[in-house]
Amino acid sequence: SKFVNDKWMIKNGFLNDVQEHKPWWWNIKVQKLNLSAPLILLPDVSCQKAIEILQEKGYDQAPVVAESGVILGMVTLSNTLSSVLAGNAEFSDPVTKVTYDQFSKIGLEDNLGKLSCILENDHFAIVVHEQMQFSGNGSSFMKQMVFGVVTAMDLLTFVSRNDKK
Repeated sequence: SKFVNDKWMIKNGFLNDVQEHKPWWWNIKVQKLNLSAPLILLPDVSCQKAIEILQEKGYDQAPVVAESGVILGMVTLSNTLSSVLAGNAEFSDPVTKVTYDQFSKIGLEDNLGKLSCILENDHFAIVVHEQMQFSGNGSSFMKQMVFGVVTAMDLLTFVSRNDKK
């Protein structure tokens, strides 16, 4: 069960990691990864256009974000292609038809140890940054902005380049 799985509890913020022998990079903040700005797709982009954009820009995946800023999920090149080829989606369908709506999010202030726990089960995590926004009447709300997409390769590259043996 999830509630007795320490890694699930850590990943979801219910438990602080108590690992005794943490690697040197464990407590470094996610913001130190120096991620490039993400490619973001709006939900009305067609599957055909999403494939073209991802291939042209050299990306394997991209977040799908509504104009309001709500993160709807992730679209991957392989899932989009396989869905179209299997007949589960048409090239003309909106990309939301092939979007993964279950994904992990991590903040810039979270540590690489938490990211490592997420990447043990997930292929990627969406890096978000919370931003306070005010409307004309003075009311405020927190909005999550997509800051980047991080993979195990990003973490491995960071660790290997900065290895403190």
